[in-house]
Amino acid sequence: MKRASIAKICGLVMAVTSTSLAADNEVAGTIQITYLGNAGYQIENGKTIILVDPYISQFRPGGMGPTDFNDKTDPILTPDTVGIDKRITRADYILITHSHSDHLLDAPYIAKKTHAVIIGRAGAVRIAKVRGVPENQTITVKGGEDYAFDDFSLRVIPSLHSPLLKKHYNNLTWAEDVPAHLKLPIHESAYREGGTFIYLLRIAGHQIFISGSMNYIEREVEGLRPDIAIVGSGASRKEIYHYTGRLMRALGCPATVLPTHWDSFGSMSHEQAVRGAEEFASEVKQSCPTANVIIPDYFKLMEFK
Repeated sequence: MKRASIAKICGLVMAVTSTSLAADNEVAGTIQITYLGNAGYQIENGKTIILVDPYISQFRPGGMGPTDFNDKTDPILTPDTVGIDKRITRADYILITHSHSDHLLDAPYIAKKTHAVIIGRAGAVRIAKVRGVPENQTITVKGGEDYAFDDFSLRVIPSLHSPLLKKHYNNLTWAEDVPAHLKLPIHESAYREGGTFIYLLRIAGHQIFISGSMNYIEREVEGLRPDIAIVGSGASRKEIYHYTGRLMRALGCPATVLPTHWDSFGSMSHEQAVRGAEEFASEVKQSCPTANVIIPDYFKLMEFK
């Protein structure tokens, strides 16, 4: 797969036909999906806007890299409100896959600005409340829930974080829960994982598989049949046994696959990151030759029918 052809596709509004069935409370129709960088996406159906792990702050002047799990400086983290205001004007719900800063930092500011409801684990909600998000704008989930909303439904699926640091990530405090007693200012060390989710979002007749890390529990996703799969595709996926092939087979070969968490994020050049995403796309095609793998450009709207 050549980047030139990908860029040509991603620079346009795309129409992709879905074969999935609408749930009883969902009207089949068109959705728009926009890549926000890192593991962030915006999904909308013309009425409701759902954000996933928005992290616009990565684009602030000078950049802001990911949590360095060996960093002892423990800085105070604040969102880039100017950048967020430029990119995010509306939101109704914000899905948080886990509580690391590159997934959660911007969400409380966005929630207060837009009155969006944050959905995530107790640790993510704890940080949101400390940052001033009202109780009625948070929904704490534990994994296993399958909730119906006005025009979409959401299944919350237990999952696993990426296997970082040569599989020693779970040995560190970063894999633990968000501290129970927090107050402002919040330091980087408070943004601990607190457990990881995958979400299955059913909206406008589409079923969208949403992951924010390079790992999963196969038995939890086996038999899902999304027509769109947003799949963690960073280099740490190579630490997981047959990561891409097993997942594609478990999901029944989704018609459209969107890589996530693939971009450089300060750890490598953008060109290197793109090559990694293209390698992931090739892995998908080996297991699912008919899948349409789209490496998205930042803030370029994609339309699916």
